[in-house]
Amino acid sequence: MKKLINSPDEVVTDALAGIAAAHPGLSVDTKARVITRAAQTRIGKVALVSGGGSGHEPLHGGFVGTGMLDAACPGEVFTSPVPDQMLAAAKAVDGGAGVVFVVKNYTGDVLNFRMAAEFAEEEGISVQTVLVDDDVAVQDSTWTAGRRGTGATLLVEKMAGAAAEFGGSLAEVAATGRRVNAASRSFAVALTSCTTPAAGRPGFDLPEDEIEVGVGIHGEPGRSREKIRPARQIVADAMAAILDDQPLDPGEEVIALVNGLGGTPLLELYIVFGEVASVLAARGVRIARSLVGNYVTSLDMAGVSITLCRADEELLTLWDAPVNTPALRWGV
Repeated sequence: MKKLINSPDEVVTDALAGIAAAHPGLSVDTKARVITRAAQTRIGKVALVSGGGSGHEPLHGGFVGTGMLDAACPGEVFTSPVPDQMLAAAKAVDGGAGVVFVVKNYTGDVLNFRMAAEFAEEEGISVQTVLVDDDVAVQDSTWTAGRRGTGATLLVEKMAGAAAEFGGSLAEVAATGRRVNAASRSFAVALTSCTTPAAGRPGFDLPEDEIEVGVGIHGEPGRSREKIRPARQIVADAMAAILDDQPLDPGEEVIALVNGLGGTPLLELYIVFGEVASVLAARGVRIARSLVGNYVTSLDMAGVSITLCRADEELLTLWDAPVNTPALRWGV
């Protein structure tokens, strides 16, 4: 294993120290492991809190800032943060209008955020939860009951965050997040495994001529293991899975995210996006907004996820709203 780390035991702590040094607009508590905006939450504004295991950067800490999250809770690599972190984050950013928890549908995250919500309610903080379960590859697994939460997490955090900045109520912001999730579908393919610092070796064996189809963001198995083939065919299969689950009619518009899993060159991601665009054009579906890059990663895994969100004028307005975070920035 070759990694730019000091010690496997200190990876998250050292990374948080680096985030604090690089981004003065954030306040990073390396002991409590909570990242918040440096500025206090505006009184009367609904706050957004998310989190999950480290190793998916820039998710979630990279999306803390104006127009997105108010706080993020990083756990150990691929391990849920604990309820105390989530409660500390909620207390730190509550502006009196309540807190929305954005939670990926993984069992540990769901249970710990649920417990944190109960603790927060006991302390007088109103909490609503948005569960992200956009992955169409696998219905149930060892790690989830229902579908996994993947690329749509970014879309939920962006548009719910905009709704909060616009002054939406707790119920309205949560409803926006749930609506974005319901409109979104994702599918991922891995070309390689990933290597966690603690393990020091790949999480699973994937021969040079095979790919994992429908992989999860922790390297969980997908639908099948298949032979490598041209990008055009891989994308066609992924898009078929997405569009079979949520058909799109000619004339509809989407927000399209082509997301690298950490070890995929941008050159290849643009090839994938071109194939996604071709499939949608053949169906008469317009890409209204697009995003290409590494946003919801799996350490050093080579691979890609595709997310489509059925969009309308309201959602596009929320997507276009100003955002200023370490990993996403426009309109400011």
